[in-house]
Amino acid sequence: MHTDVRIIARRGRAPVIRATGGLAVRQTGVDRVHLISTAATPLGGDRISVSVQVQAGARLHLHTVAATIALPARDETLSHAAWTFDVADDAELVVDPLPTIVAADADHRTRTIVTAASTASVTIGEAVQIGRHTEDAGRWSGGLHVDIDGAAALRHRLELDRSRRALISRFVYPDPRPSAVSATAVAARLDLRCGATLTTVVSPSLSAATTALAALESTPALAAL
Repeated sequence: MHTDVRIIARRGRAPVIRATGGLAVRQTGVDRVHLISTAATPLGGDRISVSVQVQAGARLHLHTVAATIALPARDETLSHAAWTFDVADDAELVVDPLPTIVAADADHRTRTIVTAASTASVTIGEAVQIGRHTEDAGRWSGGLHVDIDGAAALRHRLELDRSRRALISRFVYPDPRPSAVSATAVAARLDLRCGATLTTVVSPSLSAATTALAALESTPALAAL
């Protein structure tokens, strides 16, 4: 199945929404939309494409109503999701989906591309776990590319498998906070030259990753990089 979602957020007006395939979009607030699954996706062989444009001065908060479950098909384990975000001058974008669970022996790969103006505000969150209860055979890989005013700001890629089962990632621009690293977990916040931060937590489970993220954000004992 190929799923295609396109959203245009406009200042002072309702967003333009088009969706085909296994996802629908519902406007749930003045500047808020939720993605809703209308079919089992992603399965092996599926491709999901989500394209979002936030016009000058507009705001958009993008969420999902449930966790995403990536599953293998009978003859195919690999699925893909591509997210493209274009954020104009003085616009705000927050992307905060519920976790993706890569179940059974599925192999799910994501790519996120962000193009933003220097006066924009962008937050991109992602949470992933390999396997449901007692499962540990899946794989996930994800890339995050960010350009600010046409200049490369971030090129980042991570992979998860049974040895590294859970991830929480958060990109925030602009963000003046300094870099920090956890003394007890695989968790760090990096301040980037473009004025953004990238926070990454890798853990055996999402619950442990959530705990580590909270500690990274609030514990004064963390060491500055």
